[in-house]
Amino acid sequence: MKKLAIIFLTLVLAVPAFAQGRYGKDSAECVKYLSYYSELVKQNNLSEAAPYWRNAFTHCPPTVSQNMFINGQKIIRYEINQNRKDPVRYRELVDTLLMLNDLRAQYYPKNAIKSLDNKAIDVVNYYDADYEAQYKYLTEVLDKIKGDASPVVFVSQMKSAVEMYRNQKLDPEGVMNNYTKISGYLDDKIDSSNDPQYRGAKQDVESLLIDSGVASCDNLVALYTPRFEANPTDEALLTNMVYMLSRSECMNTDLFLKAIVALNEINPTASSVYGLYRLYSSRDENTKAAEALERAISLLNPEDVNTKADYTFELATYYFKKCGKTASAVAKAKEAAEINDAYKGKAYLLIGTIWGSQKCGGNEVESRAHFWVAVDYLQRAASIDPSVADEANSLAAQYRRYFPKTEDAFFLDITDGQGYTVSCGGMTERTTVRTNK
Repeated sequence: MKKLAIIFLTLVLAVPAFAQGRYGKDSAECVKYLSYYSELVKQNNLSEAAPYWRNAFTHCPPTVSQNMFINGQKIIRYEINQNRKDPVRYRELVDTLLMLNDLRAQYYPKNAIKSLDNKAIDVVNYYDADYEAQYKYLTEVLDKIKGDASPVVFVSQMKSAVEMYRNQKLDPEGVMNNYTKISGYLDDKIDSSNDPQYRGAKQDVESLLIDSGVASCDNLVALYTPRFEANPTDEALLTNMVYMLSRSECMNTDLFLKAIVALNEINPTASSVYGLYRLYSSRDENTKAAEALERAISLLNPEDVNTKADYTFELATYYFKKCGKTASAVAKAKEAAEINDAYKGKAYLLIGTIWGSQKCGGNEVESRAHFWVAVDYLQRAASIDPSVADEANSLAAQYRRYFPKTEDAFFLDITDGQGYTVSCGGMTERTTVRTNK
């Protein structure tokens, strides 16, 4: 099947032994056939150019001209398309085409990367139904040129690896190792070029892995656990682990938690630490979650006021609902309102709700005075932000029913309109006395 390719290779390797000058021992024949086929190629008459090119290839040394390889590939591709119905001849021609790419890379090393990338693309085009051949050839090319391959090469190589797995010719670890390697090549290329085509290829490669079924939680944990234990500070490994485990909905695994904690120790960012907060929150580790969110806020760009206000208000809500830290919740809500005016309505609604939820001790006035503060904040919320007005007004109406009675206040020498300081739950506010008759 590879007879033609072997003949060509033998001839080429034999040429240097008797080459004399640029055009070799048979210089007249070499020049003649170079001229004949070149002219026909210019006319795009590839059928008639083919025999003359073969003679030139036979009589000329490989270093005579790089065009001899480039034009030869053009001719061979033409012949491949003409022989698609003859499987034997088709395969011979494809093997010849791949050989020409290899020889061009060998004799013209400055163009080796381009030649090998062309070889990979030829494999994609002409071995489209042979996933084993694709996997073999594309893996060999990527091992040599790494991130310098075209985007389609990475996607096709991963696709062939998945097909190998589905046909029981590659185990899950083999597929994952394959993904890890080419994902690394793609990351390097994206970092150096920021080319959107490579970003698209990375997404396609990830989707192929996820859709293959290889990336189950059990498989991922089994694959990554020994790697993590061997290299717990490898940032590239940790980044890949966090991404793949999250994509595969394996965030409830202990390994995911270990990976994201380790990653944040190496290179913490506001978004990564925020992700850690969400993880701790989902596991009801409330103290750790709040600490992570505090740290995420501290890592934000000072100019990113919108995100800072968002995170700060979320922390206020978390302190109140999950941690029972009412004073901290109120302080953070006020901070969010100061950072961004757009949060004032929601912040005051939250503060009013917090005050209204307190259980305060003391006499009939002291035990009910916190409702005055609650209504103060709810009224401010309703007046500032129409989007929270209905809820604020409804809560305020409810809390007014709990105001102290006029007669109870009177016996304590407290009257409507009088200033009053409320202290409860570690919080202190100045308000106005209001009573119910």
